[in-house]
Amino acid sequence: MAKRLILIVFITLSVCSLCAAAQTGLDSLDFHLDEVEVTARALTKDVIVPQTLKGAELQRMNALSVADALRYFSGVQLKDYGGVGGIKTINVRSMGSQHTAVYYNGVQLGNAQNGQVDLGRFSLDNMEEIQLYNGQKSDIFQSAREFGAAGNVYLATRKPYFREGEKVHVHGQMRFGSFALANPNIGADVRLTDRLSLTMDAEYVYSNGRYPFRYRRVLPSGETAYDTTAVRQNGDINAVRAELGLHHYYRTTGFWRIHAYNYWSNRGIPGAIVNNVWRNGERLQDRNTFVQAQWQDEWFGRWSTRLLAKYANDFTHYWNYDERLLPSNNQYLQQEVYVSLANKVQIFQWWDAALAYDYQYNTLNRLNLLLDDGAESFQRHSHWLSAATAFNIKEYLRLQASVLMTAVDQHTPRVTPGVFFSVRPFAMHHSSLKDLSINAFYKQSYRFPTFNDLYYTDLGNADLRPELARQHSVELDYRIQQSAFSIQASVSYYYNRVTDKIIAYPKGQQFRWTMLNLGEVKINGVDAKADVSLHLPLRFVLRTRLNYTYQTAIDVTNPNDTYYRHQIPYIPRHSGSVVVGLDWQSRRGDHYGLNYSFIYVGERYSQQENTIYNYVQPWYTHDINVYGEWGISTAKQPVWIKANIELNNMLGQDYEVIQNYPMPKQNVRCTLALRY
Repeated sequence: MAKRLILIVFITLSVCSLCAAAQTGLDSLDFHLDEVEVTARALTKDVIVPQTLKGAELQRMNALSVADALRYFSGVQLKDYGGVGGIKTINVRSMGSQHTAVYYNGVQLGNAQNGQVDLGRFSLDNMEEIQLYNGQKSDIFQSAREFGAAGNVYLATRKPYFREGEKVHVHGQMRFGSFALANPNIGADVRLTDRLSLTMDAEYVYSNGRYPFRYRRVLPSGETAYDTTAVRQNGDINAVRAELGLHHYYRTTGFWRIHAYNYWSNRGIPGAIVNNVWRNGERLQDRNTFVQAQWQDEWFGRWSTRLLAKYANDFTHYWNYDERLLPSNNQYLQQEVYVSLANKVQIFQWWDAALAYDYQYNTLNRLNLLLDDGAESFQRHSHWLSAATAFNIKEYLRLQASVLMTAVDQHTPRVTPGVFFSVRPFAMHHSSLKDLSINAFYKQSYRFPTFNDLYYTDLGNADLRPELARQHSVELDYRIQQSAFSIQASVSYYYNRVTDKIIAYPKGQQFRWTMLNLGEVKINGVDAKADVSLHLPLRFVLRTRLNYTYQTAIDVTNPNDTYYRHQIPYIPRHSGSVVVGLDWQSRRGDHYGLNYSFIYVGERYSQQENTIYNYVQPWYTHDINVYGEWGISTAKQPVWIKANIELNNMLGQDYEVIQNYPMPKQNVRCTLALRY
């Protein structure tokens, strides 16, 4: 019955959109589109203010991948297994990585096998903006699936920008550094017509992954058990990424985009350092390919329609030849088909409503087994149907409400609501407090077990129940913009309650996990962040970014458990970061800068019981980089050259994000880039 209702709504939406297009169709050849409007993005008023890194600020970070940049957001924990090729996943407000959806140019990145997205494979070289929303995006004009996650990360790749008379932009760079890192990148933007442009970007990453580390363990008695210096082995990576995009704009409101992405890697999995075992024989080869398309337009000045489509094909080959581990030689093939139709209508100037439907089909095939007992395959049909409304009352009050129905094969359909509001009590007064806002939301979301959760782990658990997360959040946000300085600061308190929480932690082999329902987890936390920009004499600019998080995430399932009210694994109570940058720009436009960053993560525990045997020490790193960018005039357009030198973990701190997976000590990266 639920599927039939979803199908009826989908057909209705399609017919309405087509009728609107037929009645308002204009000949795009007769419409003039201004150059600036082609690349401009509509500004939205956020009910929940996102954390954002974009443009020059993003490029100034001591970061190689998207995962590295996300470390500077508050409320974020990053699981990092070390080195360039180490798998990196994100956890927001202790909800777990599967509760955080990652969107690439507006379409969600999926992994039906384990529900996790390796953010280490997304380079910053082609990235224009990164945004993190707690709850959901403020704009109700979104796909139905976007209403279903507890938090959303949006990755936007570089879009083409052309001035009058420009036809081609070319950029290239070479990055090299410690551990034999070699990372060339090349790309181009081509203006095919006044309305159609092409973007291309490709890179290669190589590292031998061999870095020195210190392995030291102290017994509860205070006696030193191990204190050894060694070199990390089997952490090499060879990876190639290639992307191709087509962008077409017509009229003032319509556009379509097609984006193709391919990533291939062959990497070693160095494994855990346990009992003086320094080398493991695990290997991982993967290929991730997808093609996605987006079409959007507006009718009558009131009705907006967006259509998304995607096909993904992911191959994974995991094997090990280490006799000390369980022998494995498994190949997995995932395929995904996804389509989304969203419509938004402006009922009044202050009232909007939206309706969206998403469908996704996933298959997972295990292509070969070590014991040759035949192939295994699984499939899943998923449906999402959402309705949302938004009220914007002048300048001081914004309200949003949404409801989402999720129907997944072999599970009962679930309905989850969300309510958001933002009030600016001094908006109507001309005072320094007019941009002070109070934001709050309540939201429910479900996380369904993945194929790995149900079938493919060493301790398979087909009885896992879906997680139900209830989020409560209140935020105080303040911003002030002056000619000499700008400040944006916020502090938020959140309370999350997760029922039947599924946790995963390494079980000796990085590719395999132990999965279980904890029952119930309560999460309390405070996020505080501030961005300050100060314009100094002689064209100097000082920028500071501060983040701090305090949180408790405790298991409250059973008072008889030995770990009752203990902090769940790998969640620190205290964490934070500081980024300070000093920039100078000459009169002719050359840029020079010095940036310093500090990251701190407090003590944690590697298992459910918070005992001294499971204690994981706090860690911190200091990073610094110096860069210069200058232009060379040519007959057609200037050529810009940029040089950057990074010194990461400059004090050589010994630390582990995941216990027994040592991270690199002091290391250097150098980058030379050119754009035309």
